[in-house]
Amino acid sequence: MKTAKTISILGILAMTAVLIYGFTRGDFFGEGSQLFSMSWGIVSLVDLYTGFTLFSMWIFYREKSLPVAILWTIAMMTLGFFAGALYAFLNLQSSNGDWKKFWLGKHA
Repeated sequence: MKTAKTISILGILAMTAVLIYGFTRGDFFGEGSQLFSMSWGIVSLVDLYTGFTLFSMWIFYREKSLPVAILWTIAMMTLGFFAGALYAFLNLQSSNGDWKKFWLGKHA
């Protein structure tokens, strides 16, 4: 579980750095329109949002509260795997070393 926590913390730090970089140095709408004009840009976005959707399905499965699951999913769809890494880290912490509780949440 320590390895998973370390990986999730590294994910949070990496995503924080690249989000700050992107929002301070990039043009979200200008570069986004370029991304949509490229075949591999579209492929990358479909791939990314497929992953976001699958991860969000796990969130809905394991959460006790529907509003909490909705908020995490909105965070996932807007902040990407910054939210995913944060969600994983928080749930690794609250599972107290119990992998079943981590993966299954309310179903454990």
